[in-house]
Amino acid sequence: MSGALSVVPAGVLSGVEALKLFEHARENKYAIPAVNITSSSVANAVLEAARDIKSPIILQVSNGGGAFLAGKGLANDKQQASVAGSVALAHHVRSVAPLYGIPVILHSDHCAKKLLPWFDGMLDADEAYYKINGVPLYSSHMLDLSEETDEENISTCVKYFQRMAKMGQWLEMEIGITGGEEDGVNNESASAESLMTKPEQVYKVHKALSAISPSFSIAAAFGNVHGVYKPGNVKLTPTILGEHQKYAREQDNSKNEKPLFLVFHGGSGSSKEEITTAVKNGVVKMNVDTDVQWAYLSGHRDYILSKKDYLMTQVGNPEGADKPNKKVFDPRVWVREGEKAIVERVKESCRDLLSENKL
Repeated sequence: MSGALSVVPAGVLSGVEALKLFEHARENKYAIPAVNITSSSVANAVLEAARDIKSPIILQVSNGGGAFLAGKGLANDKQQASVAGSVALAHHVRSVAPLYGIPVILHSDHCAKKLLPWFDGMLDADEAYYKINGVPLYSSHMLDLSEETDEENISTCVKYFQRMAKMGQWLEMEIGITGGEEDGVNNESASAESLMTKPEQVYKVHKALSAISPSFSIAAAFGNVHGVYKPGNVKLTPTILGEHQKYAREQDNSKNEKPLFLVFHGGSGSSKEEITTAVKNGVVKMNVDTDVQWAYLSGHRDYILSKKDYLMTQVGNPEGADKPNKKVFDPRVWVREGEKAIVERVKESCRDLLSENKL
């Protein structure tokens, strides 16, 4: 098998290059972890993990993550902070990603109908960047209109995809419902039946979008829930993804065994078996957010607890009343401990998704 770097370059990929990378993943039976980014610290740690384990990686920003990146002290009544923070993250990642020597897809996460001004703002930034550089700022964006009717969901995706396709951008969309709550989309009370997408629904999306460009993926629900829950409380059925592939293949008389690029949402806390089955059925991207958030906290928590006696005052510790503690409370020290924990957790996701040593 030729590695991913034989088909795409290191650094942030264009949408056209993202298609080549996802084709490589599909052909070689692996998926790529997608990690939500809330700071340059988290971004750098994720890039470090992917470099060390020799995996492609997806860095993505949510609406709330974008607002946090810009600063929680800013107003966001017109999504201006979310747009500014998302654009700032993109420029940071574009600046440092080539140094890590890995392919990076830069992506925005769930955008519900009420958050479309954020989406519009990012596309404005993409188009401005495209005019100068010949590629959009972001590789890819996601529309999550799963709260709307299928008809409105698909027609809105078509409208935006026509705009995005002019820049060669990738679109991810969601059909069906992912349970739990994620950045403006709350499905915590959804029934188990509504968390399962039907093959006919998925094919309807495929038919509408493939008429515009092949550069799109579908997050088809198979019992997924955002967040982490007690084992047994969430029942995933990744085998139905194979039914979606079979239906699309038969409808199109396709020679491609897996004609659909599928996405696994709500991946945190999933069993290794569920992840493996999803990848076998054509999943090329899996979101990992909650587990990485927990890792970041754990690294900070463990450091602070282990250094508690050095963190009560600026001067004075068990080594002496006049001993300074600056080297212990320097943010570059304790923030780095959170980064180290992220590195290990992202490596675990790469191994689960079989993306290790795929460069």
